[in-house]
Amino acid sequence: MNEQAIQESSNSDLIRSRIFTIRGVQVILSIDLAPLYDVEVKYLHRQVKRNANRFPSDFVLHLSPEETNALRCQNVTSKRGGDRYGVLAFTEQGVAMLSSVLKSERAVEVNVAIMRTFVVMRKALASIAPLLARIEATDRRQIADQAKNDANQERNEERFKLILDAMQDKKFPPQKVFFDGQV
Repeated sequence: MNEQAIQESSNSDLIRSRIFTIRGVQVILSIDLAPLYDVEVKYLHRQVKRNANRFPSDFVLHLSPEETNALRCQNVTSKRGGDRYGVLAFTEQGVAMLSSVLKSERAVEVNVAIMRTFVVMRKALASIAPLLARIEATDRRQIADQAKNDANQERNEERFKLILDAMQDKKFPPQKVFFDGQV
């Protein structure tokens, strides 16, 4: 493996570790993007604010204080850097839009790497979708089987109760023992 391939692989791993699911959408946070673009978080936020028409709500999520605190609890944001400028969460489309706003060679390179990582992650999820469907079908069968087993268990408990009650009351019908055809 050449040095460039090693660098791309480590960048991909770094980017993958920075992608989170928030509100059911995969995003990468502004505090993680800024160092990749080699800019300050406030600069990134300023560019988004100046170009607000390019960043609709499905491109960038403005995280609530509760969401930011939840991320902090997961060691994602620092107390100091995380809330001085707020935290923005960029979807894949939002990250793509950043390259047109930041207009640097570094931004283009980073965006290409991030887009490739999103594609790899999407393919990985798609490849395990059949497995997840099988697991869900198995769970449904197990729940149905458990209901049948519960019904059988209840029926058996009723039968045992009848037998135990009969044994306690000694109300058994007379029985004969058959041995080699003899009565």
